[in-house]
Amino acid sequence: MFKITFLGTSGSAPTKERGLSSVALQHEGTVMLFDCGEGTQRQMQLFGVNISKVKHIFITHAHADHVLGLAGLLRTMSLYHRQDPLTVYFPDGYQNVIESLIKFDNAIIGFEIILKAVKPGTVLRGEDFSVKAFKLNHSVTSYGYSFAEKDKTKFIAEKCRKLGIKGEMFKEISKKGHVIIKGERVYLKDVTEQEQGKKFVYATDTRPLASTAKAAQNADILVHETTYEDRLSKLAKERKHSTSAEAAQIAKKAKVAKLVLYHFSTRYKDTSILLNEAKAIFPNSVAAYDGMSITVK
Repeated sequence: MFKITFLGTSGSAPTKERGLSSVALQHEGTVMLFDCGEGTQRQMQLFGVNISKVKHIFITHAHADHVLGLAGLLRTMSLYHRQDPLTVYFPDGYQNVIESLIKFDNAIIGFEIILKAVKPGTVLRGEDFSVKAFKLNHSVTSYGYSFAEKDKTKFIAEKCRKLGIKGEMFKEISKKGHVIIKGERVYLKDVTEQEQGKKFVYATDTRPLASTAKAAQNADILVHETTYEDRLSKLAKERKHSTSAEAAQIAKKAKVAKLVLYHFSTRYKDTSILLNEAKAIFPNSVAAYDGMSITVK
């Protein structure tokens, strides 16, 4: 189970209604940020995301609207006497950019910041989840990220009841892989099934890619940039962004449960045209707005 909160949903520049790119994922008491655009720390306070709980920040690329919030956030963490280390992940090649944001005003940061220049593949393994990076296609090197819970072994209640498995037997069969009932050996695999872990995928800024569809296969949530409506497809191609229709095609190909449209051009105060275009191709689409939250169980 995890909760996603959209902190900023505008592309390139903020508007009165939208801040710059950042999504918070809350899982087991930990917060992960995907991008950290200017003003992210204020958005966190507005929408109830605890700054002190942030342990990992994943940067897609080094454009200003995705990274400038990092400097202020780190200084506020230090002001609040943070002690826990913080890890910042970014595509290989951006080390100097990230370091400059940390050091630009010679502030003393009172906690450890671990910088990880990453390449496509698994970049973080937790006890019950993993985060992978995958290549996108933008005007500069850009990566998307997927967060996936590990599959869980779930007891089948009806089978357990019929076979008489109860109480301490659950611990025994989980530990040993079998249990003896009335002289018969019952194996764990006979009374359990695998429950697929939940999955979140974040892809911005990018052209639509088959590789993104592959990374997002069967995801519960795909957050995909939709900078432009379909009539501006030529502009999207020139600027290495995606249209709403293109994002919807990726969601359809990936067979995701829900598509969230994201990173809107500032020309759109009303995103209904983008949403309608996406829904025509992939009905379970929603348009993100600042402060929107989705809980995935």
